[in-house]
Amino acid sequence: MTRRALSLLALAAALAPAAAGAQACPDPRSLTRGVPPPLAAVRYLADDALEGRLAGSPGERCAGEYIAAEFRRLGLEPAGEDGTFFQAVPLASALNPHAPGGTGRNVVARLPGADPALRAEAVVVGAHYDHLGHGGASSLAQGDSAVHNGADDNASGVAALLAVAERLARGPRPARTVVFVAFSGEELGLLGSAVHARQPAVPLERTRAMLNLDMVGRLGAGPLIVYGVETADEWTELVERAAAAEGVAVRTQGDGFGASDHTSFYVRDVPVLHFFTNVHADYHRPSDDWEKVDVAGMEKVSAIVARVASEVAGRPAALTFRRSTAPPPRVGGGTGGYGAYLGSVPDFAPVEYGVKLSGVRAGSPAEKAGLQAGDVIIAFDDDRIPDLQAMTNALRARRPGDSVRITAKRGDQEVTVTAVLGTRGDG
Repeated sequence: MTRRALSLLALAAALAPAAAGAQACPDPRSLTRGVPPPLAAVRYLADDALEGRLAGSPGERCAGEYIAAEFRRLGLEPAGEDGTFFQAVPLASALNPHAPGGTGRNVVARLPGADPALRAEAVVVGAHYDHLGHGGASSLAQGDSAVHNGADDNASGVAALLAVAERLARGPRPARTVVFVAFSGEELGLLGSAVHARQPAVPLERTRAMLNLDMVGRLGAGPLIVYGVETADEWTELVERAAAAEGVAVRTQGDGFGASDHTSFYVRDVPVLHFFTNVHADYHRPSDDWEKVDVAGMEKVSAIVARVASEVAGRPAALTFRRSTAPPPRVGGGTGGYGAYLGSVPDFAPVEYGVKLSGVRAGSPAEKAGLQAGDVIIAFDDDRIPDLQAMTNALRARRPGDSVRITAKRGDQEVTVTAVLGTRGDG
């Protein structure tokens, strides 16, 4: 019998006792029997019955229920809305025409700190749990409408998140509170992490770090890649010590910006790390299945992250935040990228007109010109900028070294600045 047929049988079994009108999800026991953690979480989340966990879909809702049940099993406190584990995530995106609309859900839990003087501060550990459904515009197997199960991207990150939670919950409990978040809407443009950064379980001014697990299921011989080490003075030493304790080689990179959920925190001046075991031939394809996950490697990654989280949550002083000066990554390996370089970081929250910024890169033309987080760019010279595509086209039409007059809305005012565009790879 095929794996698809077994999954459908499990779904049918779950449907039978369901109350009329209730959402029926596959019984985790029927899918994970005999599968040890943390692989059991990957096995469930990446099953065909969850239909690829597209944000806002019934399959993603089942995934969220599973994660909430695991948080509850570990004795964590609900830290979502109205005393639940869930936080609503509007899925409309001004910058992504393929966003499905509707509402997704972050799954949020809290492990209260043990120190009365420090428990009001927090460390966030997060991983997104949505994926691509049946593929769509983000699939690298265009034309293939099979379920994209996203075992590595990012059921592996969620499994590691749960493993970190279990390690910390069984003690000794860290001094500071640890907030665990499984984010919705990452594949649509970091929507869930943006919502949580705006409405956090612990205020961001008291959040000392954010650790992001995204694609940690293919470690193999390594190395483990860790982005963001330049966002705090202490990161490199902490990461290297934790990795050495687990016998894992690491490759560290400085920049705190990236195409994953840590960016939503970094633009708000929170030190961040992104743990990653690299891309592979199954990335964003139907072949990213649970059988290919490196279980031993995933366990090592979760142990490293637990060590780092525990140390940051327990050290007397906060980390020393730094804005990274690392150059932005090249796009697609070419030298031209998307054209002339401005260094703005878009915010995917919908706006009626223009491109809202969540931040600007340190030392970039945008920063030198005076653009700020929260600005909404509406014009380049005389070219109107109604959306991100228009802004991309405007940059492609210009050359490095060109001066451009940028008009932006800043609150209730309209401001105009002049930026001298650079090349990708500039600071």
